Amino acid sequence: MYRNKIDSLKRKSRITNNCFNLLLILPAGAIHRAKTGIFKKSLRYAPLTLTYLASLIPKDLNINLKILDEGTDNLSSLNFDPDLVGISAMTATSTRAYAIADNYRQKGIPVVLGGVHPTLMPEEALSHADSVVVGFAERVFPELLRDFSQNKMKRIYEDPGNFPTENIPIPKRDLLKKNSYITLNSMMATRGCPCNCSFCAVPNVWRKNYFKRPVSKILEEIKTLDGNEVVFIDVHLLGDKEYSKELLEGLKPLKKSWFGLSTANALFDKEILDAVAESGCKGLLIGFETISPDSLKEIHKNPKIVTKYSDLLRNLHDNGIRVNGTFLFGTDHEDKGVFERTVEFIDKIKIDLPRYSVFTPYPGTPIFKKLEEEKRIIEYDWSMYDVEHVVYKPKNMKPEELEEGLHWAWRETYKLKSVLGRLNGTRSLYWLGLLLNLGYKYYAWKLPKCTKEIISEINLESK
Repeated sequence: MYRNKIDSLKRKSRITNNCFNLLLILPAGAIHRAKTGIFKKSLRYAPLTLTYLASLIPKDLNINLKILDEGTDNLSSLNFDPDLVGISAMTATSTRAYAIADNYRQKGIPVVLGGVHPTLMPEEALSHADSVVVGFAERVFPELLRDFSQNKMKRIYEDPGNFPTENIPIPKRDLLKKNSYITLNSMMATRGCPCNCSFCAVPNVWRKNYFKRPVSKILEEIKTLDGNEVVFIDVHLLGDKEYSKELLEGLKPLKKSWFGLSTANALFDKEILDAVAESGCKGLLIGFETISPDSLKEIHKNPKIVTKYSDLLRNLHDNGIRVNGTFLFGTDHEDKGVFERTVEFIDKIKIDLPRYSVFTPYPGTPIFKKLEEEKRIIEYDWSMYDVEHVVYKPKNMKPEELEEGLHWAWRETYKLKSVLGRLNGTRSLYWLGLLLNLGYKYYAWKLPKCTKEIISEINLESK
């Protein structure tokens, strides 16, 4: 108690002198947490959240900054006395974020919560924070920091949503530990998504908007990066054809090997596919989601594209592009046979790096409300909303059957015979493809051990 009072007086003195210590934390769920998690370095690129927020700090404020990514560092290793703590949370990390926030607030240290989950559930987040940022941080975060320095921080900072794409600063990547990630060169060209997939939280968070940075600014940022690779973490990099053509044309002379995310639909356009290949693309994450036309229709995707998947993979491989294909299980049109059918399909068309998840209705979205009204939500512990655990009642199988099927698909796909067969799809970046597959092989065999008890446990390990 006496120590807390002394620390409180020190903090007040620093803030009065317009100089304070700011701690920014990116919590991680049990699966992705440093040391104890099963998601290894070979699968981890640098997150943008912390370095981006750091770049938004006003230069006229004398702030001593510390950042902590729980994917690579433990709270117990932290030796820092913050005056203000900022925490960014997704739904799956929100329970842990709340525990961290509560811990600091008990010590008299104010906390700000932001990110996807607080944007979807601001009232809930407010019960664990002194202030909540709803939506974009570009304008409101600098305002919040100035307000804090003047002891007038508001309860809610809500951005109007008109994303100032031309004013995005370059993230301070030098604040991250280079050896903790497969690359530091992650960046963003767009934000939001023009699609409206029923399982996705993005349309609700970004109000169905799709914002695009000026291509000239993106190219300037790429030129500041060390190394020859770039990872675009946009939800849908190729969501606007004319913009995509401009960006891809600008990437050509830079001669970088780049990786990104796209829908299959965008790549069926030959002009775009050719431009992607010519611009230096070496790998794409594509949301195939399901091999069932009825299921695609259910989640608001084009049901006719399934028949084109095989040709798409062949075209991508012919252009030296490897594919990280994502699939989800558990829509209302799927039965227990979906797991075997999907694994066989993936091996047949040679998807280089498959990834599986279960249909997950995020709180604050229309699909969550619908399933709740149907009394099909069976889990309200947000830490279980990591897309690898079943949180609702599927229509044509039991929850445990869905989860067992998910585990079976992971194991079958990452048996060595399957891995080597799929990697023969293209010789491009063979050893990188093998490294990533071995990383997922480890993940696949460890996933069944990540039970509710492990996922839900909160152990802050703080000093």
